[in-house]
Amino acid sequence: MIMDVARDAIFTMLLVSAPPLLAGMAIGLVIALFQTLTQIQEMTLIFVPKIILVFAVIMLLLPWMVREVSEFMERLMDIAVSLS
Repeated sequence: MIMDVARDAIFTMLLVSAPPLLAGMAIGLVIALFQTLTQIQEMTLIFVPKIILVFAVIMLLLPWMVREVSEFMERLMDIAVSLS
């Protein structure tokens, strides 16, 4: 049962954290390609768009993320109640 709870926790964590991480990775790749094509080697150019995009994705998907974590907690509480 502990392994099932751990597996569910890891799956929920990956599911909730994947969209912002993938968005950051995608914008980083696009900006790196832009820097390569234009030969602009400004190190700080990548940070502002990446922060803005990751923040926007988090704000857009926050209700879904909260729902997923809440459902995980409900499953966890159901297990705790069934044990007692």
